[in-house]
Amino acid sequence: MANSRNQGLNKLELNAPALAEDLDNAWEVLAEPIQTVMRRYGVEGAYEKLKEVTRGQVVTREALQGLIRGLAIPADEKARLLALTPGGYTGQATAWAG
Repeated sequence: MANSRNQGLNKLELNAPALAEDLDNAWEVLAEPIQTVMRRYGVEGAYEKLKEVTRGQVVTREALQGLIRGLAIPADEKARLLALTPGGYTGQATAWAG
């Protein structure tokens, strides 16, 4: 049984371009660092502000960057958040919290 399972698994092929495209279009993964930075700088209603651009809709680069540009946070933090992409973010919110 294990042998046939392994044979079947060995026939699977990874479609790296399709996976990369899916990730590049998954802007919602950046909600974590955005919310973390917002809370770090005491942005009131951080969760609610983020929810307005993410809940129940397709999350786009434009929507997230519009939110970031409107935040009352230091310019260097804005620049860092604006430079993020879904493919480049690896879940480092604790490091961003300072």
